[in-house]
Amino acid sequence: MAPRAMLGYCAAMLALIQRVSHASVRVDDELLGGIGPGLLALVGIEPADGEAQVERMAQRLLGYRVFADAQGRMNLGLADSGGQLLLVSQFTLVADTASGMRPGFSTAAAPEQAEPLFNRLLESCRRLLPAGVETGRFGAHMVVSLANDGPVTFLLRA
Repeated sequence: MAPRAMLGYCAAMLALIQRVSHASVRVDDELLGGIGPGLLALVGIEPADGEAQVERMAQRLLGYRVFADAQGRMNLGLADSGGQLLLVSQFTLVADTASGMRPGFSTAAAPEQAEPLFNRLLESCRRLLPAGVETGRFGAHMVVSLANDGPVTFLLRA
């Protein structure tokens, strides 16, 4: 199998964002977080990620223009739209799926590295959008429910 670098791969924190009319996350039937209109962001962290990726991703999550302006064009970011953010950690997002019939997870950061970075991303987003950021529980089996608005889905790299 060719190394990811040889395949044109660039290490980066990933977030799969979906514009939603509402979304929630539960663990063991307990509602941990829920939002109205806004973004659901599934976040994957890789071993090479650090503070620079955390800050860049926070800026992209809140500023990426996927909400309609007065003319109906995607021209407003989350912070401008008044929407909310549901951040969910998801190590499977950075899985190596290049070959075979089973994903490889050596491309995901170890939990002891990923959890502090995810928590810093959460803190950065809450600092920038004080009243509108929810989350699940890092490392837990979560049930995520959402109503995709559009659908509008993008993969962000930081």
